[in-house]
Amino acid sequence: MSPLNHYKKIENQLVDDVSRRLHLLVNAVSAFVRKVMVLGRQRFTVMLIPHSERKIFNFRISVFSMVFVGLLFVGILLTFFIFTTNFTGMSQLLSSKSKNLDQTQANLEVLRDQINDLDRVSKVFATSLTKTMGVLGLEGSAGSTESIGGDLSSVQRVQEQDRGTLQEQSDLQSLTNLMSRSVGSLEKITSLYKSHSKLLVELPTLWPVAGGVGRITTYFGPAINPFTHEMYLHLGVDIAYAFGTPILAAADGKVVERGYEALGYGNYVVIRHRYGFYTKYAHMEKVYVKEGDVVKQGQMIGRMGSTGLSTGPHLHFEVHLGSEVVDPMRYLDISGDNTLLPTSQSLD
Repeated sequence: MSPLNHYKKIENQLVDDVSRRLHLLVNAVSAFVRKVMVLGRQRFTVMLIPHSERKIFNFRISVFSMVFVGLLFVGILLTFFIFTTNFTGMSQLLSSKSKNLDQTQANLEVLRDQINDLDRVSKVFATSLTKTMGVLGLEGSAGSTESIGGDLSSVQRVQEQDRGTLQEQSDLQSLTNLMSRSVGSLEKITSLYKSHSKLLVELPTLWPVAGGVGRITTYFGPAINPFTHEMYLHLGVDIAYAFGTPILAAADGKVVERGYEALGYGNYVVIRHRYGFYTKYAHMEKVYVKEGDVVKQGQMIGRMGSTGLSTGPHLHFEVHLGSEVVDPMRYLDISGDNTLLPTSQSLD
């Protein structure tokens, strides 16, 4: 037998074997389905017998119906279990959200109180800023929180509230507008202050004793000479404190005179400033500047002493405007940071 015929024979045997097995499988499945159908069509009679003499109630039900009812019952149980589990979780979530909502409500009440306080403070700030601008002679004002933005802002606010916008949002918007409007006013004040500060360093406004210490023992004007006990015109102010206390230049300027008078000012220095001002510092123990030196306001020029005609350690401080001698307190008071402790004792 040729190999080709041998292979065909084997192929036919395999086809026959597969066909036979497939036929047997189909017959087995068909037989199983028939048995299931026969079993499913079987009917059972269910009888409900009451304890009373009433008529017995009975009904027939097939296996398929019982299986369907059983599956339906199991499905209902599973649905109920899942629903109960979800309901419990939702209840816990709602309880947690309710607590958070209560806490948020409490925080909102606190925030509302803070906004109300801020609103009151902003109105005071706006009023004070407006008055300050008026005193300084500057144009513009911060206005009030109630009129910021003009009539259009008021109409917009009513429309927002009609749409359910919180009053606090409107108040915060008003505060924002107030702060925006105040920036320009504050910038003007800052510019004026810078100009004022620049002017003050050129005028004798700085307290000439370091640390703002010392007490005024003799003011400018008529006084009694402690040596002759006669009336005379005191040309400056006497500031008493401890030996060696630093003496400062009252303003920017140039040293034009340094000298010593045994029966007068002792060690003294004269500084020339802008706008025709001169300052004189006398009775110093030590002097650290010389004629021609350029000094800055607050620069130490010497130390307090009792040289010349003096009864104790102090600084005799004079201010000259051109050829006139003026009261130094008119200028020292400008800075507003001097603590003055007057006494009746005279040291010149």
